[in-house]
Amino acid sequence: MALKIEMLRAFCTVAQTGNLSEAANRLGRTQSAVSMTLKQMEDHLGKRLFEGERKNQLSPLGEQVFELAQKQVRRFDQTVQSIELAAEAAHGLLQIVSVPSVAALVFPPVLEHMTARHPGLKVELRDTDTQEVLDALAEGKADIGIASGYHPLNGVRAVPLFADRFGLVCATDHPLHRQETAPTIADVISSSFVRNALCGLIRNERFVEASSNADVTIHNTHSLITMVRTGKWVTVLPQTVARFMPEATAFRPIADLPDKREVYLYQRERSRFAALAEECCAFIQSCDLSGDPG
Repeated sequence: MALKIEMLRAFCTVAQTGNLSEAANRLGRTQSAVSMTLKQMEDHLGKRLFEGERKNQLSPLGEQVFELAQKQVRRFDQTVQSIELAAEAAHGLLQIVSVPSVAALVFPPVLEHMTARHPGLKVELRDTDTQEVLDALAEGKADIGIASGYHPLNGVRAVPLFADRFGLVCATDHPLHRQETAPTIADVISSSFVRNALCGLIRNERFVEASSNADVTIHNTHSLITMVRTGKWVTVLPQTVARFMPEATAFRPIADLPDKREVYLYQRERSRFAALAEECCAFIQSCDLSGDPG
């Protein structure tokens, strides 16, 4: 018996809720049917997915399966949504995926511009990390992508969009923000520094060496900014991200860190509505996105 997507969905729902009753309600199935699905999965794998019968604690294998299954269920649902959207797109369809920090800048004007010029146009917007952007383009799930860095893809054209400088992000009452002179890498790293995924784009040897031993890494930008706002932590982000930070947080250049994050615009060379994608890319390139005076 092969594993099926609905089996993975049932398993993920039970793992998330921690009990069969709630999972069955969410899935619109009977508790016995969900229990049977889990048993079929375990029989197929030859190992237990949960510790005990209460389904509130995953086994070591269950932890691994949950991580993998969640991604596949989410990807399957996105694919189905895209297929249904494409079937309804009599007046055209644009699928755009972007890293979150640029999506906040691009999506509002793109949506306003393209829908005003093309009534009835269907637009699917999604924000995610760079690797997921590249995957969506490679798999034909996006016509246009915006990602950090240059990554060659077969059948996909890439052009530089903008570059924005990395700098210190901290609370407005933090000593590094109030001091007269610009902070240095050493100042930042020694001030309860929190590493994030975008730090991996920095090639400055001094920064790479100093930040590699950071005790805390946060990948979610919202959680990262929440930590920074307490005044106890600092981080390093591109200046574009700083444009959407809440009050009580600030961006400041770092004296000995000239590195910039390069953002590229990706376009599939062959797509169902190529003319629309071309027009949209031209509009994106005409926008002033970085806001970096340097």
